[in-house]
Amino acid sequence: MPSPILFIVACLIWGSTFWAITLQLGDVPPAVSVVYRFALASAVLFAWCKLRGDSLRLSWPAQRWTIVQGCATFGLSYICTYTSEQYLVSALVAVLFALMVFWNPILNRMILGTPLSWRTWAGGTISVIGVILLFWQSIGGAVREILAGGDGRFLLGLILALVATVASSVGNVLVVKVREHDANVLLTMAWGMLWGTVLVAAWAVVTGQPFVLPTTARYWAGLLYLALFGSVIAFACYFTLIHRIGSGKAVYIGVVTPVISVLLSIRLEHFRPGIIECLGMILCLASVAWALKSPAAAPAAAAVEPEPELLKKAS
Repeated sequence: MPSPILFIVACLIWGSTFWAITLQLGDVPPAVSVVYRFALASAVLFAWCKLRGDSLRLSWPAQRWTIVQGCATFGLSYICTYTSEQYLVSALVAVLFALMVFWNPILNRMILGTPLSWRTWAGGTISVIGVILLFWQSIGGAVREILAGGDGRFLLGLILALVATVASSVGNVLVVKVREHDANVLLTMAWGMLWGTVLVAAWAVVTGQPFVLPTTARYWAGLLYLALFGSVIAFACYFTLIHRIGSGKAVYIGVVTPVISVLLSIRLEHFRPGIIECLGMILCLASVAWALKSPAAAPAAAAVEPEPELLKKAS
């Protein structure tokens, strides 16, 4: 499948998943919802690989990186994302995920040694100002709440959302390390989701979150959409793009998805941003788009032209 199509599909799906996550909040604990989502998604991917005649085994070097990548991308990131959306409007969480455009190059520099441009630093500074404006009134309200003896849940949600973005960026960079040992996108995704599921399930048990079965059609609709579209299809598109053009460019998706998410949140969650919040969102997205205007440096492993057989499998 052509890269532009992969990009568009991932944007449209992930732009709606931040709102779709809210369909799973309520009766079922957040971590348990993550377990259901990725257990179903990994099962679908393993079945898909089996039907294609692929071996389901990974070499230990590939499995080792897949464990770390899966726990970061499908474990820690999603525990924090689901929990944060109990305290934040989904559109705000989506805007914070746009900052992955800066986390990715920084982690690429730390892990893969790729250059870090001045645009990244300048754009990152502007985006931080945008985030401060976006949350200025809410942070002030949370601080006043804490001083008055409240629990400051908004600040907790904000911190969790930021941790989720960093964890996702770590996973994105490690995709390159996984591909160095195994080029089967679907199979490594299946294993990554499985390891993420195991991590989240362990967390749910340790924290005493009950594994209750959902009873509403709303929850099941959200689960099926998030597992099949938001996980299997969108991540297959995204990880294929990372292999073809590198995580520094594939994360351009982070510029588009918040816009879609904010529009859906205004329509479906009655989110009404004020002037300061709108200015913050504009600064965030404008700085991200500006930082990405120049060609991004791709990781060394992604700079190698993929073999036709791999592209056929990933499409």
